[in-house]
Amino acid sequence: MLADAILVFHFAFVLFVLGGFALILCGGALRWSWVRNRAFRSAHLGAIVLVAAESLAGIACPLTVWEDALRRAGPQNAGFAGRWIGRLLYYDFPQWAFAAAYAAFALAVALAWHFIPPLTAGRRRRPAIDAIIPAPPSEPRSDR
Repeated sequence: MLADAILVFHFAFVLFVLGGFALILCGGALRWSWVRNRAFRSAHLGAIVLVAAESLAGIACPLTVWEDALRRAGPQNAGFAGRWIGRLLYYDFPQWAFAAAYAAFALAVALAWHFIPPLTAGRRRRPAIDAIIPAPPSEPRSDR
């Protein structure tokens, strides 16, 4: 039961990283102001940088290690949802392949930070970005 809960949390983390990136890209193109929220963007960038750093350092994901330990320690067989989520999350590839994929994804998220920057109160948009992605209509523009 606890192992399945960890697996579901792990899946939610992966959805946050992958889905968050897709939403940032779509939101930038569609001028959704919420994708420029600094707290959301910082958490998103931090999540993938942590995963990439762990992988490049050869450190196994703590959630995977914890789930495996619980399953070996007792009657923690995966339920129906756990089996399906496990099939979606876990693949048998060499560690270097995961490290390369995570590093490339972290780079893509960092580039999105650059091209679709988060905004804070009082900070105006960069003119170069306005040429690529125009400001949302509700956002005041400054020509200074």
